[in-house]
Amino acid sequence: MKYVVKERLFAIGDDYWIENEDGDKAYLVDGKVLRLRDTFELKDAEGRVVAVIKEKMLTVRDAMKIENASGDVVATVRKKLFTPFRDKYHVELADGGELEIHGDLIDKEYKIEADGDRIAEISRKWFRLRDTYGVKISDGADAGLLLAVAVCVDHLVDEEH
Repeated sequence: MKYVVKERLFAIGDDYWIENEDGDKAYLVDGKVLRLRDTFELKDAEGRVVAVIKEKMLTVRDAMKIENASGDVVATVRKKLFTPFRDKYHVELADGGELEIHGDLIDKEYKIEADGDRIAEISRKWFRLRDTYGVKISDGADAGLLLAVAVCVDHLVDEEH
């Protein structure tokens, strides 16, 4: 499945829509303002919360955690400690699994892999608009989780630069 992320630069609360490949609104990234830490809710088109994304406080490396609608942490996204040649992020899944994120994160040209298999690809090259990029998710992969991971990476990279 392919998704189109259209960020609204400088929007109040950092709210923006993620559309499916047919142009229908699929998910809303709802930025919560006036919080001690950066928080986003990923909501489906009907307004149901799919994931809550929160910045982890007091960590050596910047990190964000992803919770499901019940409040259970399902993943933690953080930058790898030592990556001399390129940016690389790591996702620790609550079930013990791991995801690797690598590529050109600033220009939004990167891949998400599980056990060496590409499960998602993020690319700005597919679009002419600077604030738009695509997310291609492999069949059978958890779209809500992978879109939440992409939101985390975007936020962490923006904070760093």
